[in-house]
Amino acid sequence: MLNPFADIALAQVLLVAGVALLASLVGGVAGYGTGALMPLVLMPMVGPEPVVPIIAISALLTNTGRATAFRAHIDFRRSAIALAASIPTCIVSAYGYTRLTGAGAMLVIGAMLMATVPFRYLLRRRAVRIGDRGLTVGSAVYGAAVGGTVGAGIVLLSILMAAGLEGAAVVATDAAISIVIGLVRLAVFGLAGAVTAQVLAFALLIGLVAFPGAFLARALVERMPMRVHTAILDVVVLVGGAVMVIGAVTR
Repeated sequence: MLNPFADIALAQVLLVAGVALLASLVGGVAGYGTGALMPLVLMPMVGPEPVVPIIAISALLTNTGRATAFRAHIDFRRSAIALAASIPTCIVSAYGYTRLTGAGAMLVIGAMLMATVPFRYLLRRRAVRIGDRGLTVGSAVYGAAVGGTVGAGIVLLSILMAAGLEGAAVVATDAAISIVIGLVRLAVFGLAGAVTAQVLAFALLIGLVAFPGAFLARALVERMPMRVHTAILDVVVLVGGAVMVIGAVTR
């Protein structure tokens, strides 16, 4: 309890901090990244079960930074609609995650990461457009996905873009919604006993390191070619997700 990093090497802690900063830059520009990249680093260190609680808690800080940096662009009306639909399903799926074994957690996380890539390309190709009713249905699906997995941020981003948001408004509104969802997940994981000293330590490390990344990302958002870093992220997510799925099946 007094030293949550007692069994973690200093080099590993520094690696987590470095990837957290990189992921926050990617997330601030593309709208997602932390939930996709951090599990690939965390899982070999702490095992599969604590990964989702760590990401959920750290997201409170990373999304607060993002929402603060882009606060003028938040769409509060659509945020309210999305939250009303996603919170109930998030609670159910977050509790379900706490019942999984280590192999089950690896399988769920890996499969979700791999699914985000084709899902994003599918929605982009079809140029889906939805109204408030579609936003409500989509948000309920997002809540079910985000409660017990990581990498579900792309689902929310796709829904918000289909609802008519663009550019900085997508990043800002996504961050505002994710803050509230993060608090809901924290409450569920806390009541289920999934929040340990090590989970809190890693979450705070990631969140504090990543917080400035949102402000750096704001400066880059109109300059960085998104195709390049998105393609790199897609490859990393697909490979990392496949490794987790194979590890779960052969465990």
